[in-house]
Amino acid sequence: MSKIKKIFFSVILMLSVVLLAGCGNQTKASNSDTIIIGSHHSDLNIWEYIAKSPQAKKMGLNIKTREITDGSQINAATSSGQVDVNAYQSWSYLQAYNKQNPKGKLAALGTTYLEPLGIYSKKYKKISQIPDGTTVAVANDPADESRDLLLLQSAGLITLKKGFTALGGVNDVAKNPKNLKFKEIDETTGPRVMDDVPIVLISNSVALDSGLHVLQNSIFHEKLDQDTKSNVNVLATAEKNKNNPTYKKLIKLYHNKEIQKYINKKYYGTKVEVNKPLSYFDK
Repeated sequence: MSKIKKIFFSVILMLSVVLLAGCGNQTKASNSDTIIIGSHHSDLNIWEYIAKSPQAKKMGLNIKTREITDGSQINAATSSGQVDVNAYQSWSYLQAYNKQNPKGKLAALGTTYLEPLGIYSKKYKKISQIPDGTTVAVANDPADESRDLLLLQSAGLITLKKGFTALGGVNDVAKNPKNLKFKEIDETTGPRVMDDVPIVLISNSVALDSGLHVLQNSIFHEKLDQDTKSNVNVLATAEKNKNNPTYKKLIKLYHNKEIQKYINKKYYGTKVEVNKPLSYFDK
């Protein structure tokens, strides 16, 4: 082989190495720039839409979604780094999870919406029609159960003990004038037990999946006020990532006007936008 050919092949080899290295670095950078959002139910559908939106592209956000059907598993996956951010839970649910998992705490990035919890019945059309001794189905998860009981109190059916917390349960009912009987169920089975239980409390995500509309089909539902602010949903991440500037962009993206138009139309106004600083929960 001539000297010129040796030089030529050497140059080609060097260029190949540089290009391969560059491609490898580019792939790594691309992966590290991807935000994986864990979610389920309608929240998963929302973030699948947002991930493909021109608004996300304009903000330079590369979003991937991952479906995990159990709430506690979503939080565990977020804490361990299997997902970066999650979108499904209320502020009170997050606080309850952190109390139960002090070594894997999560932090809120910002607020998204209030999805009203509803009281449903196939037997009664008004709260005033509920007779003594009626069985009421509430969630068996501590955070969801406490929210259910607070709504029953708002409806004037029960009175809870002073100092009732996000981990409170049926044992914290101070007054029960109608002698309601409580049946604890898996929160996701609410629509299916309506034929057997006269009164059932169902979250709107589960209700929507079953064709129920909280603003039209419930006999009583939450309103956005000081008493329900802890039920406002948040985006959450591992505590060490709470100041991540890229993750915080997700809050701004969620509240984009065009994104909100889609959400309101798709979910019939049942996801009430709440764009508040995290200090809102301390007031």
